[in-house]
Amino acid sequence: MPLHPELDKKLSKLYEPSARIDDVFKGYDITFLTNREGEPMTLFFGRRRPDGAISGERFTRTIKREPGSQEVRSSHWDNQGKIMNR
Repeated sequence: MPLHPELDKKLSKLYEPSARIDDVFKGYDITFLTNREGEPMTLFFGRRRPDGAISGERFTRTIKREPGSQEVRSSHWDNQGKIMNR
């Protein structure tokens, strides 16, 4: 299942490098982790618990770059399944 186009657009932006970003998207809680370049690489999507963890789904991003540069040729998000934190 692909990500919602608006969420994909939000995750295509650059953020603070090596950071954890907590946000809300269309009534759902999201947390994403960025790499050294500030690109979101791991996404947690669902409902935030009082301790800050999210119960829902986890997605990971694969990025393919142009040879010899940091320019992104393509990227896609893969659903890694349910996460149920207790």
